[in-house]
Amino acid sequence: MAKFLNTSATNYFLEEMIKDAKDRLILISPFLRLNDRVKELLADKNRLKIDVRIVYGKSELQPEEIGWLNALSYVRTSFCRNLHAKCYMNEELCIVTSLNLYEFSQVNNNEMGVLIRRSEDAELYRDAYEESQRIIRISEEVRITLERVAAPGDVEKSDEDEPTAKLTSSKLGQRLKLKTTELMEKLVSLGYLEIREGKHYLTPKGKDSGGEFRMSPKHGPYFLWPHDFKP
Repeated sequence: MAKFLNTSATNYFLEEMIKDAKDRLILISPFLRLNDRVKELLADKNRLKIDVRIVYGKSELQPEEIGWLNALSYVRTSFCRNLHAKCYMNEELCIVTSLNLYEFSQVNNNEMGVLIRRSEDAELYRDAYEESQRIIRISEEVRITLERVAAPGDVEKSDEDEPTAKLTSSKLGQRLKLKTTELMEKLVSLGYLEIREGKHYLTPKGKDSGGEFRMSPKHGPYFLWPHDFKP
């Protein structure tokens, strides 16, 4: 049966769960700022080539967090809008809790949670796993970078050193004298974007035209378009 966890027990079992993961590890937390101990454990999972999925929902990642995550080949990070769930699981254990995977929460907050063991509560574990998979499916998988958005007039260099520049959807809309919402509707109607479960996704046509999906640590997901793009 499920076991009640207070703050210290939640932190203890979270570390043990990460350490004992043999096949997969899922970490779902709106806020993400990892302490040194969790980073050490995740780096070890990466060395062992364990599949790690991290889903977060607040675009407040710090530069050092971004650089560290980028260095881990087997850790995939996704952004989920309106995420409030906190769930951590490996192939045998699941923790559903109020605890964010955030240094401040782990040290300063009073938290509660429950520990579910697959061997004792197979159905409950399966329900939590299936919901975690659903959250992963509706999330945008991103390769987080520190690249800044090109401002109007900025010129970036391509691999061939040819000057190129790209605009955000809002800047492109300004250039075309369209509101951002009007531009997005137009891009959908012309097949450059598609809407799935309330989110915009680039279509093959959009990618072929030079459109790119990006994730800003400060502002969240956005699209970039070639400066000479004419939808």
